[in-house]
Amino acid sequence: EFGQAFAEAGWFGAIFPEDVGGAGLGMTEAAIIMSEVGRLGFNACSTLHMNMFGCQPIVKFGTKGQQERFLPRIISGADRACFGVTEPDAGLDTTHIRTFATRKNDRYVVNGRKVWTSTAQVANKILLLTRTQTFEQSARPSLGMTLFYTDLDRSKVEVRQIEKMGRNAVDSNALFIDGLEIPMEDRIGEEGRGFHYLLHGLNSERIIVAAGILGASRYVLDKAVNYAKERVVFGRPIGQNQAIQHPLAEMWIQQQAAELMLFKAASLYDSGAECGPQVNAAKYLCAEVFFQSATRAVRTHGGMGYAKEFHVERYFRESILPLIAPVSQEMVLNYVAERALGLPKSY
Repeated sequence: EFGQAFAEAGWFGAIFPEDVGGAGLGMTEAAIIMSEVGRLGFNACSTLHMNMFGCQPIVKFGTKGQQERFLPRIISGADRACFGVTEPDAGLDTTHIRTFATRKNDRYVVNGRKVWTSTAQVANKILLLTRTQTFEQSARPSLGMTLFYTDLDRSKVEVRQIEKMGRNAVDSNALFIDGLEIPMEDRIGEEGRGFHYLLHGLNSERIIVAAGILGASRYVLDKAVNYAKERVVFGRPIGQNQAIQHPLAEMWIQQQAAELMLFKAASLYDSGAECGPQVNAAKYLCAEVFFQSATRAVRTHGGMGYAKEFHVERYFRESILPLIAPVSQEMVLNYVAERALGLPKSY
């Protein structure tokens, strides 16, 4: 319901071109929007991610006909998409995916598995990355993969929901694909270049995800500060004690620093400059400050922080996810060490 209301208000179209019904704004504006959504509810961000950032490869690499066919329906919310990339044996190591699309005349037939596919319970479309050449046959590991945007045909795709510790307003799923037929006109770009197209969408993904995380961290800090002002122990508010004040002040400082990196990354993205290290750094900082802010909120509430009534325990559980996805903190450090510092690749 929130996603549909968001679409009807025109927000899905913020970063899409004006000629397909979007507002033609940049990633900076998208980050502002998502930060405000995150401040009101982290789960709400997850309902929007795919329609906002996931379909950016269509904007950049799709044909004019594909853009006219797909994008207005994404912007209006008529179509809800999910993202089929991760597999049971291929997480961050995307080049080792095994889901395979075999070309047969004017279409492809796909078989394989995907996991951690969010919103597949409600989606009618899927952005799907497959191999069209085996890893061994490909000239480079990053070649031989093809990207599709197509119907999620549930007669050919079994969707099983995964039970999770948090973020339960948004479903996560395992997909079992058996003979899914995809028309040629649903292929994005050239065969074998799908990984390259996918990478274009990852920078926008990480900016938008980081913005939502930052907003959520502000929400939990506000909760902690308000409780510290209101809770009286030994005749005075607990927020008068430096043991309470100082950690909360530190969270505010870290949030300010994360915000600066986030909008620097968004500005670089909008200018067309190289922004990979900055985008990943923004995600890293926002994830860290969300986890630390949520932890501090629970501790500030004391025993009541463990109670569901005050909602901070839920944010504590949900703050673990951004440390792992869409890219782990450790992989961000690997990337920055290689790309920003020029150190040898470690993975």
